[in-house]
Amino acid sequence: MSDTGDEELSARERDELDELRSRVTALEGAATPPRRHHPFRSIGSVLLILLAALLSLLSVVAVWANSIVQDTDRYVATVGPLASDPDVQQAVTNRVTDAVLSHVDVKALVGQLTDAASEQGVPPRAAELLKNLDGPIESGLKQLVSGAVERVVTSSAFEKVWVEANRRAHSALDEALTGQSDAAVQLKDNQVVIDIGPIVEQVKTRLVDAGFSPAAKIPEVHTDFVVFASKEIGEVKTYVRVLEILGGWLPLIALLVAAAGVYVAFNRRHALIGAALAVFAAMVILGIALTVARDVYLDHLPPGTSQAAAGTVYDALIKFLRAGVRALGAAALFTAAGAFLAGPSRIAVLTRTGCRRSIGSLRDVAASAGFRTGPVGRFVHRHKRWIGVVILVVAAVVLFTWHYPTTAVVVWTAVITLVALAIREFLDDPSPPPAGSAAPPGPPPPAGSPTDAAAR
Repeated sequence: MSDTGDEELSARERDELDELRSRVTALEGAATPPRRHHPFRSIGSVLLILLAALLSLLSVVAVWANSIVQDTDRYVATVGPLASDPDVQQAVTNRVTDAVLSHVDVKALVGQLTDAASEQGVPPRAAELLKNLDGPIESGLKQLVSGAVERVVTSSAFEKVWVEANRRAHSALDEALTGQSDAAVQLKDNQVVIDIGPIVEQVKTRLVDAGFSPAAKIPEVHTDFVVFASKEIGEVKTYVRVLEILGGWLPLIALLVAAAGVYVAFNRRHALIGAALAVFAAMVILGIALTVARDVYLDHLPPGTSQAAAGTVYDALIKFLRAGVRALGAAALFTAAGAFLAGPSRIAVLTRTGCRRSIGSLRDVAASAGFRTGPVGRFVHRHKRWIGVVILVVAAVVLFTWHYPTTAVVVWTAVITLVALAIREFLDDPSPPPAGSAAPPGPPPPAGSPTDAAAR
């Protein structure tokens, strides 16, 4: 070391010095007498954090309800893939088959067959036996119609009909959840239904082409297929309407309440961890509630409804709700982990020290290769704290303003945030400017001053 003690420290020595300073600061803070905690302040912080967790749960539901009701394209994207689901296809096949057969008079067909047999000179006893073929003829007819329906339902034409019908049915879902009126599609007996009459028309055409001429006499049929049914729609829609109105504000209110709970706490870092874990717990509870609600919904379906198809539709409708639950839960966990690692615990200190040393070693390697941060490094060193604040604020704004954030969005935002913080640490250069560098020119001395006189 030089006599002046101004020799530049290595990156590892700087990291160790910074760590020693932080420990000294922590010890000095521990040596000061603790402030007297006001019990009402702690209770208020806890209550605000619990309220924020509850509001976060309602926020996820409100945003989902708002999007599924008002965004037709999102709704169609939700239920559109159901057209290729085997359970839904089977349910539609059964419904259309029953609708077609209900307009076919099997007894009349048997009578026509008997009369035709008599006209062709069939023995009377054989013609009499034809009258007892109602059951076999009906069974064969059902197989014929079911096969024709299945071919229609599994074709690409059905997907187009399904998507268009659900696009029209979106207004019915709007009515079901908000009470608004729309005559295009109806809400019948607490059921959201779509009209699959066009499928019946295609089946009629196929039956006629196959030689079953009585199918041409089937009148125009408007057949309803139940997308969603629940006896509680009348009760639920009131609450969903409120959530729809507050959908744009609840997330902001929940965030402000959580911030207030952290602000009034004595140990704000601990309060931030508690708030994040409370939100995560709320998301776990909501996820469990959605699973339980699925079983309850299937147990209360009307008689004759396909539980497999109803379960598939339920899963599709809450797909984005589950995605929101997972995304907010992941964001809460990342927040809790970040607040913990910023603390004075041994694990947090070791983690930060290890990261600093790794980045410092990388910086030393870059410096040995001729890399210099120059003025940028000194700027980062002077404003290091504020740069970190800006990085965290930008990450929070991205997540808060993202249209429909998913778990992948949260994870990638966290990764990019960590990379940005690592770059900040890499560019941090506390070394002073080189001794030979020229100082920036200052203002000229005022006229008549001793300096001005000496210059002259």
